[in-house]
Amino acid sequence: MECAVMMQRIFKTSVVLLASLAATPACTTTAAAPGSSPGYITHPEAQAFIKEMAARHDFSKAELNAVFRAAQRREDILKLMSRPAEKRLAWHEYRKIFLTQSRIDGGVAFWNRHAGILEKAERELGVDSQVIVAIIGVETRYGGNTGSHRVLDALSTLAFDYPPRSKFFRGELEHYLVLAQEENIDLLSTKGSYAGAMGYGQFIPSSYRHYAVDFDQDGRRDLWNSPMDIIGSVANYMHEHGWDLGAPVIIPAAVSGDAYRAVLDKGLKPHTAMKQLQQAGITPSLAQPDDTLAALVSLENRDGPGYWLAMNNFYVITRYNRSPLYAMAVYQLSEAIRQAREQSLQARHD
Repeated sequence: MECAVMMQRIFKTSVVLLASLAATPACTTTAAAPGSSPGYITHPEAQAFIKEMAARHDFSKAELNAVFRAAQRREDILKLMSRPAEKRLAWHEYRKIFLTQSRIDGGVAFWNRHAGILEKAERELGVDSQVIVAIIGVETRYGGNTGSHRVLDALSTLAFDYPPRSKFFRGELEHYLVLAQEENIDLLSTKGSYAGAMGYGQFIPSSYRHYAVDFDQDGRRDLWNSPMDIIGSVANYMHEHGWDLGAPVIIPAAVSGDAYRAVLDKGLKPHTAMKQLQQAGITPSLAQPDDTLAALVSLENRDGPGYWLAMNNFYVITRYNRSPLYAMAVYQLSEAIRQAREQSLQARHD
């Protein structure tokens, strides 16, 4: 039997098969060898989780024991969780990571290569092509880096040894076990980010299950190898969170006085009408209808704070990643890609 097929049937076969996988030379896994680390099988919280999963999803306890014997605690993942770029960098530092010529050029190439699929996603799901491309560019450099951490290790480490968010990651670990069945994902060798995000668009397991779509209609949602599923799934995520095709995302603004400071404390979801924002000393660079809702965002430029009025589409980007730095990077990269592509197409036409 081929190694990949064996791994895909992990929950449909006996625990004896799992044990044999670790000893089969043709299979590349990190299952614990005899006498090596017991993985998470001895962790009391992992044992409680195994009982819950067996009761809730009718998984075999023996099979789950084998899975968590293979799962390994990763100290590097715990260190990475403590210092994400969104929390340790100012905007002008964060921006330099994503607004690069190579990422812009890569976005143009990705758009040109998949123009038909992007047009279909834009037409059917109402999400601008440039934003779909930019998200994939920010997340994985258009598939160039989909992650080097084994998802099982990442989610197990964060579920059982990262108290600040253990409840959240325990839920993601549950989703991952179910997802492995639903999509025939190789449970023991699939790799992703240090937080367990997968594929070109870096979907965590719950997002994969809820928002990924079978855009090519082949019976499987494949976020690694199917450009249609990859693009359609990112578009569907944005669509389900309320993206408005062609609508403004964020507008530069000027501030005066002190009243604007109270507006900064109200969050990223648009909450205040433009007329009231102007009364608070906030002036948009582009005129907007008085009843347009917006939120005020401040990000640190090299020479001091900059201010922008964020519309609903900006808020939707933060549903993908809650950092305003991330959302701004996606928006500015999307604009740079669009402009570069238009210039390229125009030059070709001339």
